[in-house]
Order: sequence, then structure tokens, then C-alpha cells
Amino acid sequence: MILDFGSVKLIDLPQKMRGFRNFISSWVLQEGNKALLVDVGPASTIPLLEESLKKLGVEKVEYVLITHIHIDHAGGLGDFLAIHPEAKVVVSEKGKKHLINPEALWKGSLKVLGKIAENYGEIKPVKESFFTNKVDFAGYDVEIVETPGHAPHHVSFVVDDFLFLGEACGVHQPLEEDYYMRPATPPKFFLDVYLESIEKLKGFGRKKAMFGHFGMRENSEEVLKEAENQIKLWTEVVEEMFGKEKEEIKEELLKRDERFSRYQKLDDDVKEREDIFISNAIEGISGYIAEKRGEKS
Repeated sequence: MILDFGSVKLIDLPQKMRGFRNFISSWVLQEGNKALLVDVGPASTIPLLEESLKKLGVEKVEYVLITHIHIDHAGGLGDFLAIHPEAKVVVSEKGKKHLINPEALWKGSLKVLGKIAENYGEIKPVKESFFTNKVDFAGYDVEIVETPGHAPHHVSFVVDDFLFLGEACGVHQPLEEDYYMRPATPPKFFLDVYLESIEKLKGFGRKKAMFGHFGMRENSEEVLKEAENQIKLWTEVVEEMFGKEKEEIKEELLKRDERFSRYQKLDDDVKEREDIFISNAIEGISGYIAEKRGEKS
């Protein structure tokens, strides 16, 4: 599925796992037959990404901007560049070394995600010659913003009126005349770094907010404020309930977080997917609180 947002398109990359639809995507900024991509997804759906680019009439991919190196955003980069050797890649310095030698990244993905990582597919190495820190695409103004709240190697991209967030504001799921949203706070999580990342993005004013997971919102200022309030609430609730079971904490969050409560509107298979990552997010926040207290979570 390709969603058309004018000069920017979103390519949906559904996985062959229950509930993994309208979740992983690649953004395409197209000028004629040339394109700039933001994230490419895992290896499993590189053939689908390539098929979708052909449907759009893309013949040359000039740049691939990587928000972060997690397997669902950059795992297929090596496979993609085998098809598009002309492309240049922009990624954080902290992330680049793990794409050049992805052994530790692949092992870490398997450890954390298990079967999910196996379904995403193995991460192939990327030659250092592909990387650049300059973008010159069709006259667009591209700014790279370090936003390490989700992960130390996370960056966001400001491209004219578009703010490509990756997971700097968590996960967004469009619903009919509504939307679901939750933080993306895997271990190791640091509240101050997460909030500083959001604050930095506020400085760009109102843009169109383009999520890594999933879709677009017209007003980035509203998104950033909502994400800020949400992570503060989640941290408060997890601290209040520190030591309780994750399911108990989730139920309390569903009562107190209006946007997260839209979880009840999700299809059952999507709820199953979300349960995996909600648990991971609570674990990240619990770890932060434990470290702050000098305890073990």
C-alpha cells in the first residue's frame, strides 16, 4: 500500500507476522524519477519496497536517510543498496559503525526480539563508501537533528515543511477519525534525554509530523506537546506502581492516558503486537526509575 501525501509518499511494509501491518514503513520524497527515502525497513520487505518504488516511477534513489539503526528501520539497508548502489546514506555517527559491521546489532536484535528479528531477516553489512553527511536533493533544505531519546543513535530529519520523527515521539496508529499513541522507551531509557529530544524539535515550529510508526499528522507542535505530556504521565504512573506487574501498570495507564486508551479501538491482532512493545516500554521506564533509586527493576 502506498499512501499519497503530495510530494511525500508513505510505503507500507507489512510483515508476515500477526498484527504487523500499518506499522513499518518507508517515506519517499520524489522529484520526477529520482527519490530520497527515509528508512527502508527490514530485509524481509525490501522486495516489496522495490516493487512500490517501481510503481511510483522511481528509477534512481539518490539518498537514504536513516533515523536509527534498529532492525525494523535499517535492517534491510544492505540488501537495498545491492539494488541501488547509486544511493548515499545518512545516519548518525554512533549508528554508522554498526551498519558497517552489523554482527553485534544482529545478535542484539535476536536477543531482544527473538522470532520477530528472525522474521525481519538478517542484517547485511554496508560499505563505508556509501555514507555521507551532506544531502543535496532537488533543492530541498535537509537538517539532521540528534534526538537520542529513543536510542543513542537516533536522529530526526527536517526537510522543508516535513519533520521525519522516526520514534522520537513514540508510536502513532491512525484510527477512523482518531489515533492511538504510546511512548517508545526500550531499555536503556533516560527521561531527561527523551524530553530534551522533544524540546529540540519544538524549535523548528509547526511542521508536518511524519512518524516512523506510522502515518502523518498535520501539526508537529501538537504532536510534540502530546508526546511530552504522555512520557511524563507514563513515568509518573510507573514510578507510583514500581514493582507491580507490567499488566497492572498497563491497565492503570489505559485508565489515565486518554490517547493510549485508544488501544481498545485496535484490532485484536494489532493489540497482540502492541502488547509486546508496551511491555518493552514499561520495562525501559522501570529500569530508569530503578537506576534513579539505586535499585534493581
